[in-house]
Amino acid sequence: MNILLWHVHGSWTTSFVQGKHRYLVPVNAERDAWGRGRARTFDWPDTVEEVDLAEVTDVDVVILQRPEEVERVAGIRAPKIYVEHNTPKGDVPETRHPLADRDDLIIAHVTHFNELFWDTGATRTTVIEHGIVEPAVRWTGDLDRLAVVTNEPVRRGRVTGTDLFPRFAAVAPLDVFGMGVAGLTGDGITAFDDPPQAEMHAAVARRRAYLHLCRWTSLGLSLIEAMQMGMPVLALATTEAVAAVPDDAGVLATRVDTLVEAARWLIEEPEAARRFGDRARQVSLIRYGLDRFLADWDRLLLEETCA
Repeated sequence: MNILLWHVHGSWTTSFVQGKHRYLVPVNAERDAWGRGRARTFDWPDTVEEVDLAEVTDVDVVILQRPEEVERVAGIRAPKIYVEHNTPKGDVPETRHPLADRDDLIIAHVTHFNELFWDTGATRTTVIEHGIVEPAVRWTGDLDRLAVVTNEPVRRGRVTGTDLFPRFAAVAPLDVFGMGVAGLTGDGITAFDDPPQAEMHAAVARRRAYLHLCRWTSLGLSLIEAMQMGMPVLALATTEAVAAVPDDAGVLATRVDTLVEAARWLIEEPEAARRFGDRARQVSLIRYGLDRFLADWDRLLLEETCA
């Protein structure tokens, strides 16, 4: 199939384009949000081609990831699938999805939590859980430090649990990786702004444990990557994390002191960290493996194009 999609969520798209299809990614001279083209910090196959959206004609299905994209492809006569990566904002129990009550597309949620909380009205929905390209590195935990991977923690603040960072940095040095982390300040906190993915994985894998402190978010791919590397996880027991991380793969709690004490314990007991990490890798490879992800997507693509 010829699949048109924008380069929006780099980590998710990296997994999606590993399939057997031809992937058409819009590009423009500015390489802005509407024409970023091929990824430069992720490894994408040759089946991903940069195209001028105005000249695209042969499309079998369109993958949408932002509401604004719908109007930009209005003239393309092909089935459309909207991938909902995010949890709703605002008055959550009553939040209407921007593409609610439509009969011209289907919404594919990336977690069951997202499908539960979004009000999509009469629009058809499905859930295709994440799957990732298995990281090349493995956890060693040889550094008595903690790792967080998150984007825009300064701007997003309480959403990403940024206000909680100092409480963990008091236990062990805390290293924060991602886009928009350069403005972080605080004793014991070091920021690594937008490192290439392979370098980030290698660095994160040396930290003793992975912190997932988002209060309100969809399931971050960086959490799954850490688990597949064999890292023990300390996470807030919120949103989809409670389904993704079993009890024997880490510690989940809504009481922050519990997580702080668990961090202290894992710093002092590396063998306990290893046991958690081994289990985290085992379960995440099964549930969030790339083969399962691509098979689920092939099923949906076939259903929508043959309807």
